[in-house]
Amino acid sequence: MITADLTSRVALVTGGASGIGFATARLLAQCGARVAINDRKDSPRLSDAAAELKADGLDVVIVAGDVGDPQSVEAVVAETVKQFGRLDYLVNNAGTAQTDTPIPPEAMDRLDEAFWQQILSVNLVGPFRCTRAAAAHLKVARGAVVNTASFAGFGYPGSSVAYAASKAGLINLTTNLARALAPGVRVNAVAPGLIRTPWTARFGQSWEDQSVQRTCLKRAGTPEDVAEVILFFLAGAAYVTGQTLRIDGGMS
Repeated sequence: MITADLTSRVALVTGGASGIGFATARLLAQCGARVAINDRKDSPRLSDAAAELKADGLDVVIVAGDVGDPQSVEAVVAETVKQFGRLDYLVNNAGTAQTDTPIPPEAMDRLDEAFWQQILSVNLVGPFRCTRAAAAHLKVARGAVVNTASFAGFGYPGSSVAYAASKAGLINLTTNLARALAPGVRVNAVAPGLIRTPWTARFGQSWEDQSVQRTCLKRAGTPEDVAEVILFFLAGAAYVTGQTLRIDGGMS
């Protein structure tokens, strides 16, 4: 595990109750950061995630809210700053697939207007909302933003055409947010491939096995694999902005 001294730093991690978000919140807190864990109020994991980290002596708080709701996003950022007095790092990790099984590209009739609207609102507009709400605080701190995109954003189907399109948009948004917040705030993205999380577990073992065979490293990634790269972009990579790094075991 890589590490860094993040004492006095404050991070907000959206979608932080499980998977990549939880691993990132834990790693940042282990490095000394104070961390606001965001997830939807109805998330069954949110309270348990915070309790688990607090039991390890880590400085975390719950800041519930939905990144798909503009007013909720403003409140999440405001509450984080109220709790900790500043904001240095924003991890836009919250996302949705809106399906329990992958939808093949040819099944266009399954991608109705409501499906597209929810995918884009959470996966693409959500990170913009959060970054816009946090921008003034991040500029004061000369902080950093990391967006969780996906290898699907590079032309792979992912869980659906809509999901892949939302992540492709997020990769482009990352580049343009880097321009918008320069020179004081760096903005980068990670693009995970197959990462073994409760989210991907819904797609079944056969889907995972096929995905693993397409990697060079012949294993599924872990949330911790992604968290380490997010830490690198936040605490290091001082001359890197506007970039997206694939974390896919060589799948692409």
